[in-house]
Order: sequence, then C-alpha cells, then structure tokens
Amino acid sequence: MTRKPPSEGRRRLPRILICAACALALAAGAAQARLLVPMDLTQTDHLKSYGVAYHALEQGQNVEWLLNYRGGSFLLEDTPENRRYAVLEGVRSEVTDGGAEAQIYAQIEAENMEVILLEKAPRVAVYVPPLAEPWDDAVMLALDYAAIPYDRIYDREVHAGRLGEYDWLHLHHEDFTGQYGKFYAGFRHADWYRQRQELLEGRAREAGYAKVWQHKHATAERIRDYVARGGFLFAMCSGTDTFDIALAAGEADIVDRVYDGDPASPRAQQQLDFSHSLAFENFTLEMNPFVYEHSNIDMSDYSRLRGPEADYFVLFEFSAKEDPVPTMLTQCHVNMIDGFMGQTTSYNRETLKPSTLILAEVPGTDEVKYVHGNLGKGTFTFYGGHDPEDYEHRVGDPPTRLELHKNSPGYRLILNNVLFPAAQKQERKT
Repeated sequence: MTRKPPSEGRRRLPRILICAACALALAAGAAQARLLVPMDLTQTDHLKSYGVAYHALEQGQNVEWLLNYRGGSFLLEDTPENRRYAVLEGVRSEVTDGGAEAQIYAQIEAENMEVILLEKAPRVAVYVPPLAEPWDDAVMLALDYAAIPYDRIYDREVHAGRLGEYDWLHLHHEDFTGQYGKFYAGFRHADWYRQRQELLEGRAREAGYAKVWQHKHATAERIRDYVARGGFLFAMCSGTDTFDIALAAGEADIVDRVYDGDPASPRAQQQLDFSHSLAFENFTLEMNPFVYEHSNIDMSDYSRLRGPEADYFVLFEFSAKEDPVPTMLTQCHVNMIDGFMGQTTSYNRETLKPSTLILAEVPGTDEVKYVHGNLGKGTFTFYGGHDPEDYEHRVGDPPTRLELHKNSPGYRLILNNVLFPAAQKQERKT
C-alpha cells in the first residue's frame, strides 16, 4: 500500500536536487562505469554500506540514493578508493556500465522509485552525558560501526551556541524533564544514579540554574531553536517524549520534591503549552516518582513481553516521486521489523499532533513507532525503543555487537536519518 502525503504541512526536497540527479541519469549511457551498492537481501553488510556512501561524500564525490530500488541502493563513482573501501568494510558492490545504468533509471522512472542526489557529508553531533558509554546508545553504536564520524556534545556546548556547527543532532536517551530517567524507585541508592544526579546538579549550578529541570528545559528550548533554523533532529527512547514534555512545560515545575527539594506546581498539568512541543499534544503527565513513566505519550507495556517477532511494527510505503523525504527515512530491505522495548517504546496515536507524520506503526493498535515532522526550516524524527537488536534492554546489559547484526532492519532506520541531511542544501544560522 502506498501512503499518499497530505496536501499541506510537509516539506519536500527541492526539485532542483532531484532534477540534478535526473540529469546525471540521462547521461548514463555515455558515462563511465559506476559502483552500485545494493541494499536488498543480497547485501552482505547493510549497516556498513551507509559508511561507504558517507566515505564517498567525504571525498567530495556525489552519491545517488536510489529510493525503493533494490532496498534503497547507492550509486557511487567507480574509483579504486571506493572499491577498496567497500571491500575492506565487507560491503557488496557491483560495477555497472552505461547500459546497465540506463536500465536502472528506466525502471526508476516507471515505478514508485526516485533518484536523490547526496552532495555533502553531514556534520554529526550526539547530545550525550560525559558519563555515558558509547555502547549505551544505539545511534552511537551504529555510527561507530559504520565509521561515520561524530562529536559528543552536552549542555555546555548547547548553551555556548555550538549547535550551529552541525547539520544533524541526535539526542541520547536523556530525561529532559529533570527526573533522572524516573529511576528513583529502583535505583536511587545505586552508585551510577548518584553520580548522574551529582553531575547534573553541578552542571545546572555552573550554568546559573537553581534546579536541574530548569537547566534541561532551557537546553530543550535551544535545541528547538536549532531545528527551527534548519537543523535535523533525531531522537530515540526517552529522548523523544521527555524532550516534548520539557518544551511544553517551559518554566513550570513538573517534578516531585525527591528530585529538586520542593513539590511540583499544583497546576503543572494546566500550565503545559502544547504550542511549544514538536510532535505531541494533549498528553497527561505522570508525576508520581515511584511510577516508571513520564506521561501517557509512551505505550510501553512491561507486563506483556511477547518477544521481538510478536511485537513487530510495519513501515508505511510512500510515493517516492511525490514525497521523497519520508521515503528516504523508511528505506529498508523489509517492511516488517522486529519490535524492541525501551523506557519509551512507542507513542500513543491520540497524543500526536495532526502535523506529525507516522512512518511506522504496530498494526491493529494505537501504537506508533516512528514519526517525522517539520519545524521552521528544520525537521525532527522520533523513533521509539532503546536498541533495535536488544528486545528487553535493562540497566547493565552487555553492549550489542553489531558485527552480529550486519543486516539489521531496525538499525537501518537510524542510518537513513544520518544521510538524510546530505540531500538538502540549506543556509544555516549559527
């Protein structure tokens, strides 16, 4: 089923970029051979394939992303360096001559496919606390495995105005409400919990804020401004709903005294301003510190752990020519993906803003797994769950070894987002 886009409220790629790719395609018959990186079931390492494409962009080359063609394949220049890098990374590639390319472009023109020109390697940052290990976040795992470089930043860098240096920002599974992940009931005596609390309280005082929640809410506002100026925001797990809760709360105290020494505002729920949030609205806060939940946005059900195959979700199919942005974000070699839990596992459909686009859902339920939207000149994409290859991730679990999951569909969705900014040229304000 092809999902048609709504007539308004959706950003499309500038046609000049698509037309530029088409112009290259028309000259294919006379062009020299190029290197096709297939992304269907023949690919030996889907995840490192994104790194191969990124590496070509770093070399100053253009890359064509063939949406819906063999799982969203990449077409690169056939250079000795590109061949060598693909072989070293264990990525399958095919050399195509002009005749083969002409057949590819003819198929793309005739079917629900599109050619997207990628022109520049995005500058990537991950918002992550200094105490966090790289393996505690699926996005850092994916970036490291695919050899895509990134900088680690945190509140200091955000408040210092550093976000303008980056095209793409990922939010580690942070709690932007200032409630330390709502781990109080189970882990308040654990060393790691106390260390995190001391760090965040110290960073808040250093930045001039009396409370951690005030500091985090201010950080969320600055990230929101970054998106509005043209930034690309991606987040998973609790970095999604707590971000929107913090934006809606603004200067309202929504945290219990166990977190900041005084009670929450008695009108905290009424003080929420949903015009400030990105994806969600009309949600109800869960302010009890002994309940492991922030609001009714999240639909995690820890009493019903059925396993990844039973908890699968389904990607929507979009019109590649009419709406290439969500088509890029949903490129995969399968359309049914094994489910995985997280502190924020999935989203309540009833809390989505009308402007929020659903990219994937759990069939027959109100659970939405993957959403996208626009703010000003930029975009945001939220992905529920903690780790696509760790169904029931728990505190202290060993790191996921991506060399054992080279063809992970769930991880592919993360890496689609990393390359997404390469398809758009935007003026950026620092």
